[in-house]
Amino acid sequence: MKRLMFYCQHILGMGHLVRSMEIVRGLTPEFQICFINGGEIIKEFEIPAGVEVINLPAIKTDTEFEELQVVDSGFSLPEVKEIRKYRLLEIFKQFRPDILVIELFPFGRRRFSFELIPLLEIAKANVSSTKVVSSLRDIVVTKKHKQAKHEEKVCNLINEYFDMLLVHGDPKFVPLEETFSRVNDLKCEVYYTGYVVQEPPKNPVLTDEDREIINSDKPLILVSVGGGRFGHQLLECVVKTAPLLEKKLPHNIQIFTGPFMPDSKLHELQTMAGDSKNIRIRRYTPYLLTYMQKADLSINMSGYNTTMNVLTTGVRAMILPFTGNQDREQTIRAEKLSDLGIIKLINPNDLQPDHFAEQIINYLKEQPNKISFDFAGVEKTTTLLKTLLVKQKVA
Repeated sequence: MKRLMFYCQHILGMGHLVRSMEIVRGLTPEFQICFINGGEIIKEFEIPAGVEVINLPAIKTDTEFEELQVVDSGFSLPEVKEIRKYRLLEIFKQFRPDILVIELFPFGRRRFSFELIPLLEIAKANVSSTKVVSSLRDIVVTKKHKQAKHEEKVCNLINEYFDMLLVHGDPKFVPLEETFSRVNDLKCEVYYTGYVVQEPPKNPVLTDEDREIINSDKPLILVSVGGGRFGHQLLECVVKTAPLLEKKLPHNIQIFTGPFMPDSKLHELQTMAGDSKNIRIRRYTPYLLTYMQKADLSINMSGYNTTMNVLTTGVRAMILPFTGNQDREQTIRAEKLSDLGIIKLINPNDLQPDHFAEQIINYLKEQPNKISFDFAGVEKTTTLLKTLLVKQKVA
């Protein structure tokens, strides 16, 4: 069986990890997988059978993406960087991958060049047997005042080290050129795979609390904010809105704060909820998709994975884009879906309990439009990676 090494570094949320793990889940029948996780470990996160996961000493960032920070380590950041760099090289030499997949880089994560460039150099030196692939979501983070310089660096790195670029999106919805103008200057093969979507769990190990909510006759409003390091304003507004909705709607409200929400903030939200009987607050569930299938309304951010869950389940959705670090990725995605009548866009000014309650009540009466994108991202990724090895053999 061919060997595939997949590098993923999540630094703020968990979207990159979720999408990457969904891809390797689909690759396991065809490849022996070594998955490198450079971000914070999520204890409840489910690893697909047959995937070997190696956790590097974790690095994260602050909410403004300004500083890299070591997670739960007695070492300094420079020491962790050295440890990670040499560990990656050791793993590569021991595993000897036929394909090396690096998620997001060089379109992002260039602060991790300290370990990725040495890794790419050793892969390039092994040119006869290792193909290098970049795995990229649909929308690239743009650098407002440095876009030309940013794109020049991306082109140089892609053209020097990579054999293939896989864009996990549908060009009919968002072509890569919309956020990266120099696609035609990339010398490697470039393919759209369609969107990577999560499959419903076949045998979910539900808790009693899960079953109580999912099997309840009461309608459900689901609220989530991804990893939980941001989106706190949205959660606070929902908690304050819950008593107003309790008088007018029969719905249960289930909030998932995300595994990275600070303990102090979680406690604050639980205290704010007080004696409200229509709201429950939990940190994390691996079965968010199961909840979304049950929900009458999902209130969430517009990250890649949550948005795909909204589209595949067809649930009504009210969406607040993340705008930190002048990042327009979520805004672009949410505005396009709003213009198509598929979701309701939330503006920060909407986050006033009285006004927000009215918006929820009114939107529950509406039927959003449906749309069919290319959701075959996992299957097409597998096919393209297998084809890459066939071409290598022929060559």
